[in-house]
Amino acid sequence: MSTDEQFMKEAIAEAAKAAAIDEVPIGAVAVAQQQIVARAHNLRESTGDPLGHAELMLLRKLTKRGSRNWRLTEITVYVTCEPCLMCAGALLQARVPRLVYGCKDPKAGACGSLYDVTNDPRLNHRIAVTAGVLTDKCGDLLSVFFQQLRTGRGGVRHRARPSREQKA
Repeated sequence: MSTDEQFMKEAIAEAAKAAAIDEVPIGAVAVAQQQIVARAHNLRESTGDPLGHAELMLLRKLTKRGSRNWRLTEITVYVTCEPCLMCAGALLQARVPRLVYGCKDPKAGACGSLYDVTNDPRLNHRIAVTAGVLTDKCGDLLSVFFQQLRTGRGGVRHRARPSREQKA
């Protein structure tokens, strides 16, 4: 098993934690010098925060530890699903040099699928991206979650928009 696969398994464990609390099962870990230095998973539903993506939660943890340095030039981020535009932008802003992800996100992926901001020559930083590490396992987590959501067997508590009567 490769080092990337070992760390992706840890990200998958974080995704399982998200699923256990009815969050979209996406997990992330940050690695420096072959050691995990931070872990996170989606918390958007739990917190009611649209910024509660696993990658952003991970970046917050990293910048709050020790040096409080926003430049994360020694970090490799492992995430189970291709980051969206918001998360890929945050990784760029944090100067993360390397990203490893599991499954592609053809509807929102910003690291090669829908967009490729991590490799845009117009930006002042680029991220080396390794895609497809344990892609089947990562994709299965999401497939099962959304299948259960569609069939009503999932416990996801997505907040419905209030009706006009509720707003008044």
